[in-house]
Amino acid sequence: MWFEKGKMGSRLMAVILAVVMIIALNVSAQAAKKMPVFSGETVNGQGKFDSSALQGKVVLVNFWATWCPPCRKELPSLAKLQESYRSKGLVVVGVSMDEGGRTMVGKFLEKQGVTYPVIIGDSSVAKGFGGVIGVPASFLVDRKGEMIRRFDGYASEEELRVELEKLLN
Repeated sequence: MWFEKGKMGSRLMAVILAVVMIIALNVSAQAAKKMPVFSGETVNGQGKFDSSALQGKVVLVNFWATWCPPCRKELPSLAKLQESYRSKGLVVVGVSMDEGGRTMVGKFLEKQGVTYPVIIGDSSVAKGFGGVIGVPASFLVDRKGEMIRRFDGYASEEELRVELEKLLN
């Protein structure tokens, strides 16, 4: 039984930790947070990027890295979504967390055919989004500039499409 000597402490601690995490997630999910202002030179030749120019758009911000297999798997889907919904007001923005530099990331993106803006991120950009502990991590922002959904880990094209349809229609 769970209350047997030796097992009770570790199981009770696991239950307490799970409850604390659920409460923390619910509290953070209830309070809509504005997308932080961030900017940088794009690595894929699109010039200067400034998030403040995205007012009135639905934005999907994707933190990723070239060394991350799930991130690489997401790139074609994100590019497809950008093309499909651009006319409805979607802007996909990539934030590369690579340490290899702009040239390396730019070459990688060129091979992948990524057309949406991608900047090199750092801890201050990640912190503005509430912290990014792993990649991929994506944030869906509504037309008012409020972050309404966070996707930690790989998000399928279908899952993203469902959420985008709600915001773009």
